[in-house]
Amino acid sequence: MSTLTTAEPAVRSTLLDFRDVDLVFPDGTAALGGVDLTVDRGEFVSIVGPSGCGKSTLLRIASGLESASGGAADVSASRIGYVFQDATLLPWRSVQGNVELLAELHRAGKADRAAKAAAAIGLVGLTGFEKHLPKQLSGGMKMRVSLARSLTLDPELFLFDEPFGALDEITRERLNDELLRLFAEQRFAGLFVTHSVSEAVYLSTKVVVMSGRPGSIVARFDVPFPLPRDPDIRFTPEFAALVGDVSHALREGHR
Repeated sequence: MSTLTTAEPAVRSTLLDFRDVDLVFPDGTAALGGVDLTVDRGEFVSIVGPSGCGKSTLLRIASGLESASGGAADVSASRIGYVFQDATLLPWRSVQGNVELLAELHRAGKADRAAKAAAAIGLVGLTGFEKHLPKQLSGGMKMRVSLARSLTLDPELFLFDEPFGALDEITRERLNDELLRLFAEQRFAGLFVTHSVSEAVYLSTKVVVMSGRPGSIVARFDVPFPLPRDPDIRFTPEFAALVGDVSHALREGHR
């Protein structure tokens, strides 16, 4: 059996440590096979891999929503943010109300959660939209609300499950820049799932490549570009070369 442990972070720099993690579903489907992965404070790690390889499953194990079948999953972060592909906003709540939700569930006082929400809304650039309902927002703005909601927890570890996958390219690039800015300011540990190799390289300090099912990590790449990052780095030969290397590893791992 696997173990999932959570503890108050002390001086540990590693907030997530997967060692030989397996997952077999009740129907016998092997989703993960021997995954070794660490995420340290101040690291932003992106996972790329073919559909169905277990990328999202890794996030679910990290969050405690899923239990591994074998190996050890050690999570030493006590505050975990989770942003899904869908913004999952409550349609009857305003932006302010949606952002306050997690603090409310954690039984924060009214003034405290209002202050946390206001700060988070400011961080994602939505000041002035506090009273708007989700139906009045664009797709990109909804994702900003979802991000702000998790920011109220002051997360040490942030999990992102293809949060920008359904957005148009321009909005996606803008939110990539916003997320990079937040990472540079907050220095949380990030674990980001995406199908876009370019997005993975642009956002990350490290990119890992997964094989087809049962998913395992077949390649790891350190991203050498310093933070903060100029958006124009996407058009440099060095960036293109790294994207090419990751793409090649992705193709090889899918054979």
